[in-house]
Amino acid sequence: MRIARRLQDLAQSDIRRMTRECERVGGLNLGQGICDLPTPPLVRDGAIAAIRENRSTYSFAEGARELREAIARKLGRDNGLQADPATEICVTVGASGAYTAAINALLDPGDGILLFEPYYGYHLNAAVVCGLVPQFVTLCPPDFALHEQALEAAITPSTRAMVVCTPSNPSGKMFSAEELALLARVAKKHDLLVITDEIYEYIRYQGRPHLSPAAVPGLRERTVTIMGLSKTFSITGWRLGYAVAPPELTRAITLVNDLFYVCAPTPLQLGAAAGFEAPRSYFDELQSGYQRKRDAICAALAAARLAPIVPQGAYYVLADCSRLGLATSREAAMRVLEVAGVASVPGSAFYRGDEGEKLLRFCFAKDDGVLDEACRRLRGLR
Repeated sequence: MRIARRLQDLAQSDIRRMTRECERVGGLNLGQGICDLPTPPLVRDGAIAAIRENRSTYSFAEGARELREAIARKLGRDNGLQADPATEICVTVGASGAYTAAINALLDPGDGILLFEPYYGYHLNAAVVCGLVPQFVTLCPPDFALHEQALEAAITPSTRAMVVCTPSNPSGKMFSAEELALLARVAKKHDLLVITDEIYEYIRYQGRPHLSPAAVPGLRERTVTIMGLSKTFSITGWRLGYAVAPPELTRAITLVNDLFYVCAPTPLQLGAAAGFEAPRSYFDELQSGYQRKRDAICAALAAARLAPIVPQGAYYVLADCSRLGLATSREAAMRVLEVAGVASVPGSAFYRGDEGEKLLRFCFAKDDGVLDEACRRLRGLR
């Protein structure tokens, strides 16, 4: 027996591999974005109440009405987007489920899909499994700026879509208004679908606003906005995300969502719906808490001479591991784990070529006590 050809060059990501290596040595896991912070009581208790009320049957494929209506209110309030909860929102099994449903619903095998490098590995590998042809634009540190000439040069006659992750995993880059206007020009010129990943929208620093690409003039009608609840409410294991798109696109995405997943877990949807009623102070405290964590780990990395590229958003930081003098970022990640007992992710997980071999990614979505100990260990790295 043989496996499908489209899987033969794929392996489980280094993100998962480093979690296993971390468990092997009993280290502190700053690799995988597990986000093991407490779930807000409003969200937790909403799900418990739904379970106790026996609301445990299938929801509609597009999601529970209560959650879709809460999402629509949130989009208007926080993203400048008006969406009909009946026809333009589909709740999915995580943001990754929304992405998988979207690319399978809207693109055909052989279509080109443009990724900005450093990329999130799931965006790449899910596209490969879908039969798409990955294309790339490399954004250079420290600011990871997007230039129109580079974007135009990457587009070929087969290009049908581009993926915009903002705030970005792994770099923490947030696309500016000027960059999004550039994207809109190019997408319109080449008739491209824009698929966003905005799951870190509430985790950003120095008061920087989150800009949803679909709110840019000329992009709404060609954009699938993907957002999620995992990071905002520290419920990564609940697997809840959603896609927002014009009705025709949403119908196709919902069809695939039904075929692949049937629906997202109903009682967890209802719990998450309650979370959207959290006061503004919750989101403010989320940002200030993560900014404190970001500053702490960046200071520790600097002290360890692993120069950090300070992120604008999300809860990851890329750090330069060149001073360790190792040939690959995988070797560097293992060195840091074996010597300091702190797991990271090799930068090669986010790049095709050599650019990633001098970088490690650290996740700081950790309890303060765990993060403080990890920082102490990193500072002692020799």
